[in-house]
Amino acid sequence: MTRTVCHFLLHIEALTILAKAPSLRFLFSHPAHFLACGCGSGLSPWAPGTFGTLFALLTYGLIRPHFGEAQFAILLAAAYLLGIWCVHRTGIDLGEPDHGSIVWDEIIPFWLVLYMSPQGWLWQLAAFALFRFFDIVKLPPADWFDQKMKNGFGVMADDLAAAFHTLLVIAGIKWLLN
Repeated sequence: MTRTVCHFLLHIEALTILAKAPSLRFLFSHPAHFLACGCGSGLSPWAPGTFGTLFALLTYGLIRPHFGEAQFAILLAAAYLLGIWCVHRTGIDLGEPDHGSIVWDEIIPFWLVLYMSPQGWLWQLAAFALFRFFDIVKLPPADWFDQKMKNGFGVMADDLAAAFHTLLVIAGIKWLLN
């Protein structure tokens, strides 16, 4: 079932192939570009949001063990706030506020999902599939942010809403299993 959901999400996102993926020169031309494009993970010509979320999954496992609970929460808040500026600046420079290569908005909210989800690879896989689903479908209020707020705040907020929906479903699944 999870494999089918992941395949469906990749297929849907692959339909939105980037018209013009930024170059490596663009990526390294400004620190905001580097972060907003997920350290290069957003440069994939197809399914950049999925690649950005995958990057988040891999980096979370490398970064999280080096921080205590409160320290990681502060890191998340700081990375989110910094992301608003980085995403906004990069969107202006690309000429599109929510360009497909901008994936910092996937990375930080998905780190939040992983931080608040039960441990274990099955939970992480479920979180990945659910987050991609909610990021693509954009239930309220994500749809409002996506349609009405064409700036760094709106781009980051719509994925934060997807993270919230993901966490609600995970909490429901955990409750049902207990």
